[in-house]
Amino acid sequence: MKKDKVTIQDVARLAGVSMMTVSRVISRKSGVKDTTRRKIQDAIDSLHYQPNISARSLAGSKSYFLGLIYDNPNAAYLSQFLAGTLHHCNRNGYNLIISSFESDGHGHYQIDRTLINRARIDGIIIPPPLCDCVEILTSLKDAGIPMVRVAPQSQPDYSPFVCMDDRRAAGEITEYLINQGHRRVGFIQGHPDHGASKLRYEGMKQALEKHNIPLPDSYIQQGYFSYKSGFACAERLLGLDDPPTAIFASNDDMAAAAISVAHKAGLSVPDDISVVGFDDLPLASTIWPRLTTIRQPIMAMAEKAADFLIYPDNQETGDHILDYKLIIRESVAPPKQLT
Repeated sequence: MKKDKVTIQDVARLAGVSMMTVSRVISRKSGVKDTTRRKIQDAIDSLHYQPNISARSLAGSKSYFLGLIYDNPNAAYLSQFLAGTLHHCNRNGYNLIISSFESDGHGHYQIDRTLINRARIDGIIIPPPLCDCVEILTSLKDAGIPMVRVAPQSQPDYSPFVCMDDRRAAGEITEYLINQGHRRVGFIQGHPDHGASKLRYEGMKQALEKHNIPLPDSYIQQGYFSYKSGFACAERLLGLDDPPTAIFASNDDMAAAAISVAHKAGLSVPDDISVVGFDDLPLASTIWPRLTTIRQPIMAMAEKAADFLIYPDNQETGDHILDYKLIIRESVAPPKQLT
């Protein structure tokens, strides 16, 4: 049976239920047993059924179109975020409109008025750093477009949002370095326009302060979430007269760059220098040594953000904090003086 000919009747027949019950499950309405709901979802997946967006739009007030706007220098992060959003939209019979809002380099953005003025768009997902741009938020609010922000730093009550606890995660991975015996820890900051960069710095600094470990200004280098910036920062850190024994980079791209700089200088990772990152992108497990890092739930945050817009009546709160995980691999060892 071809995918474009599958109907709700086919799903109902395979699941052994009525078309009304299938419709209730598709619309995420209550009154359906969990066992029946799973049986219907299995039938939908087996038949690759996609609801008819045009018919649903004509029948109700929704357009079944969501928007996603972005300006993120990290292509790997953006790829995972887009994959999570697209998967959830497709699974729930929605189309996704994607638009890039470009910065002028001074915190102002070229706003896509075509997207904002598009008739009947059901809502827009805003990942960092756009999620903290007052100009964009005001434009969407004035247009009456629902929005969900991902990892905002400011105005938490402005709209529903999804995030993880960046500060606590950064503190935990710093504690791991401290427990390995490191007392000289360098830090490569993330892009200053991203709220998560500040939170990760605060978490790292608080963990060091808890153990009375100093953090010299020279150990703090400004990166921009790019491999190139991480490379330059790591060169400065390892070029110090008293270099750190460990480097915490605010994302995996910059951590990978730090490992490259160490190898270029003839240093062994982790025997001579330990390196940790943040995100757990595919890169983290393909470089050598494999990277110790924080696994950020990027795809899960994207799916939850879409869920806020697709099923707004099902949300118990206006925010959702997802769990992270410390991933321990081979890029960390005790400093040489302790081995």
